[in-house]
Amino acid sequence: MSAPAPASQQPMLKFGFRIRTRSGLPVDNLVIQARDQADAERKILQMYLHCEIIECRQILAQAREDSAGLEDIISLISRQRDEEKP
Repeated sequence: MSAPAPASQQPMLKFGFRIRTRSGLPVDNLVIQARDQADAERKILQMYLHCEIIECRQILAQAREDSAGLEDIISLISRQRDEEKP
């Protein structure tokens, strides 16, 4: 059985919140990065004193589809070199 990773090496997760401030105003789309949901809620409650958390959800990271692969980068470099030749 492996030991848990140190806090500095744990991945940070994103959490989305809907809250109601102490004056009653709703605030949507607050995003907090934290190690877990409890940590994210603690951070929200520090920033918005006496607020009510209406909703908390974990935001899943989406892989970028437009990322270039090694072949794409090499092809781009070689095209640029060909265009520079007289």
